[in-house]
Amino acid sequence: MTNQIQNVVVGKARAQNIAIIGGGFTGLTAAYTLAKQGHQVTLFEAEQTLGGLVAGFDIDGVPLEKAYHFLYKTDSHIINMAKELGVHDALTFHSSSTGLAYGGTLYPFMTPLDLLRFKPLSFINRIRAGVVVLYLSKATRWQKFAEVTAIDWMRRWGGEQVTKIIWEPVLRGKFFDYYDKIAMSYVWGRVAVRANSKDKGDVTEKLGYFKGGFRTFTDAMVNASTELGVKYIMGTKPSAILQGENSATVVWSGNQSVFDAVLATTPSHVFKQLINQPQNTVSPAFLEKLTAIDYLGAILMVFTTNKKFTDFYWHNVNDLGQPFLVLLSLSALVGTEALNGKNVYYIGSYVPHDHQYYSMTDQEIKTLWIQGIKNIFPDFDEATITANHIFKFKNAQHIVEPGYAAKIPPYQSELPNVYLANYTQIFPEDRGTNYAVAEGEKVAKLILANLEGK
Repeated sequence: MTNQIQNVVVGKARAQNIAIIGGGFTGLTAAYTLAKQGHQVTLFEAEQTLGGLVAGFDIDGVPLEKAYHFLYKTDSHIINMAKELGVHDALTFHSSSTGLAYGGTLYPFMTPLDLLRFKPLSFINRIRAGVVVLYLSKATRWQKFAEVTAIDWMRRWGGEQVTKIIWEPVLRGKFFDYYDKIAMSYVWGRVAVRANSKDKGDVTEKLGYFKGGFRTFTDAMVNASTELGVKYIMGTKPSAILQGENSATVVWSGNQSVFDAVLATTPSHVFKQLINQPQNTVSPAFLEKLTAIDYLGAILMVFTTNKKFTDFYWHNVNDLGQPFLVLLSLSALVGTEALNGKNVYYIGSYVPHDHQYYSMTDQEIKTLWIQGIKNIFPDFDEATITANHIFKFKNAQHIVEPGYAAKIPPYQSELPNVYLANYTQIFPEDRGTNYAVAEGEKVAKLILANLEGK
């Protein structure tokens, strides 16, 4: 199969040698797409596992991903790819359930009736909050939300109380000190996609998860790509990309390899470091664009228990004094049978790179966050935890401000045959596995089109 594919004539060009830097879903998808068209692909990944934030690991005998992920029913790109890879049958959709923690109480927060019963808001503001969400779920023109902050828009249309109790805590938890700088288009996108992830007649959204975790999808793509001849160089972080007349050179671990095209799926500022080399011709304006978008990091704790302590899948933590943003019970969504009989939970928080969480030990974070759990569930017993693991990621969430579209770097860089694709270019949609697959396909088609023109 591999030899046959490598000899395919692609348009006007025979098989080209292409490098991809980064093995998240965008890089994996681009590698697979390019290899399907007969090109020789080498993928460099700094870690020892593929998948980026969705990279798999095992805890307490359960295969999971390092950061919590799920699919919406509208996530057509990854769903179609799962069909192509033969793992669609492993994807099942489940009714979601949501609770909102506020003022020391956990409220159901899934249906219009739940909102009407949400006593922290006055009755008229419960109606107002519902009308705002309904309007956002039906709105189709994101452009009108792109130049105003979410805080200002919500204060105008939702009112001060709705903003203070519902939206400001979410924005503060998600974006820290940037909370009042986030464009309303971000909130619109999140509301719209959730509203559309329902079957007709359902009052709650349906969320998808792979049996065996997202590694089921990752492994299927890697296996298919390997059969097509993709070469993976793991534990390797290239240090430079050097321009050529009709090629580019990747410098890595004391080696240099020449490629017909190079795609970096790194954060934009990392890409800047790769291409900001004395022999490269890159304008200061382009380099400046690569640092125009700010990022936050993410800290996550994954743990298992031998006793269930909540019936909700998703817990929005709207008490600003709490040490984390969200608590998620994967077992409440998919059932313990799919998780080796375990109750599985994630806790997540988005913080700046200089936040104390990056200098705290895992045990210190665990102690702080367990107290946070007890603030919501006073009867929670730490002794029921059977295993836990903490992951620290940098560059996990980009900051989408008004005027964001002007900051987005192009896929094709100023260096010939050198490309960039990362989640900051996904707009107005937010980052996620579905759009990572879409971006991988999009940039691969751009590379293919340019290769054919050689």
